[in-house]
Amino acid sequence: MKVNSTMKTSLMSLDRRRFLRGAGVALALPLFESFPKFAGAAEQTAAPKRLGCFYMPDGVPMPLAADPAYQDWAWFPHGKGKDFKLTKCLEPLEPLRSELTVLSGLSHPSARSIHGHSNADQFLTGAPTGPSGDYTNSISLDQEFAAHVGDQTRFSSLVMSTDGGTGTPRGTHTMSFNRSGRSIPAEHRPKRIFDMLFVKSDDDAARRLALSQSALDDLLADARSLRSTLSASDQKSLDEYLQSVRETEIRIEKAKRWFNIPYPTVDVDHLKLDITPDDPRGYLQTMFELIYLAFRTDSTRVATYQIGRENGIGVSDYLARAVGFNLTHQLTHETKEPDGWKNFGTYCRFLSEVYGSFVEKLKATPEPGGSGQMLDNTLLLFGSASSAFHLSRNYPLILTGGRNMGFRHGQYLNYAGDKAAGGAWDGGTEPWQIDAAREDIPLSNLFVTMLQRLGIETERFADSTGTLTDV
Repeated sequence: MKVNSTMKTSLMSLDRRRFLRGAGVALALPLFESFPKFAGAAEQTAAPKRLGCFYMPDGVPMPLAADPAYQDWAWFPHGKGKDFKLTKCLEPLEPLRSELTVLSGLSHPSARSIHGHSNADQFLTGAPTGPSGDYTNSISLDQEFAAHVGDQTRFSSLVMSTDGGTGTPRGTHTMSFNRSGRSIPAEHRPKRIFDMLFVKSDDDAARRLALSQSALDDLLADARSLRSTLSASDQKSLDEYLQSVRETEIRIEKAKRWFNIPYPTVDVDHLKLDITPDDPRGYLQTMFELIYLAFRTDSTRVATYQIGRENGIGVSDYLARAVGFNLTHQLTHETKEPDGWKNFGTYCRFLSEVYGSFVEKLKATPEPGGSGQMLDNTLLLFGSASSAFHLSRNYPLILTGGRNMGFRHGQYLNYAGDKAAGGAWDGGTEPWQIDAAREDIPLSNLFVTMLQRLGIETERFADSTGTLTDV
């Protein structure tokens, strides 16, 4: 159906969270500087603050300094402070050097002496979930922030993972937990997320959408009408946004084969899977693109994405096929083999590339009606709750964005010093079983700092002992 003139007039009077509407489709629009000029529009407000958290399982390459692979394939940078050099693992992030801080020497105290396969559950909570027995969790960082800002957007938060659902205790498929410590199911189907953002939820919406060529087809006429009311800058922003939505929709169609992968049971090395190496890459890119669109339309200000489950369980273990390997978790066990560190590092480099592209889009998008770019008002945490092989200490962490919140980037904060564990596993004692040579800073100290800069008045989170002033 076509949108009549009355509906168009009504749309013009909405606040800055506006929509184009077609037959069964409601397309959220980005924030425009021109919106406050419309009669009845709300006054321009301060730029929203956003939080995104991303988790990679099973740690990172940490060859010892004497190993020939150390210079190129150790995940943590060489040097410290402002004088640091990214290795090949993080090299794709070099253009973003001034927008990020790499951190080492932080971890959750309650997890330091347990096996690294149990860690994703507590990455954003800091709760003592333990290695076995009774299981209790607590609220996650993202949901603490969502409790303060979630009522200002259509969705209080966007919870995503590659494997979907909740998983199991100590084998979570979601990073997000509510105030009662209950896991919040993660969505893993790009089409479902796309429809949630852009398709009206009535009984006939899916049928009507299936009859059209694209979710945008019923909206383009209204988009042209709207365009004539916008400033030149906003016209360009609208055109770029519609193109981005179209490209995302195309990627989703290409990524559908990903969901035909059977979950492994036994002998996964010998499964004949109908998947090309490009599918996992396209899937990951699409998931990040959906977060970008959700932020750009102010559909939510809080997003989490658990890239994979630990211990090589679930469809996420196939992500390494994007760079020519078979199973992701297997790479962590084969670092003692020829080119083992390089292979593991190549996968980490792939994650850096996809993450970096997402950050670049935020950096390239102006904050409508605000100062700087979207990245300046978006705080991102990327990392893992393992470092060396199954080691639940010295988490590899990257803090990105949030310049308007007072974060000082372009540095490597190495709190671990030169005593960090590492090396290939030789089949004997694992690093997590060895007494620590030093004590990490509680990661929750960083979380308190993040919440405070996001505008939340708090002095504590989980087992924090203070704040982290260096960021």
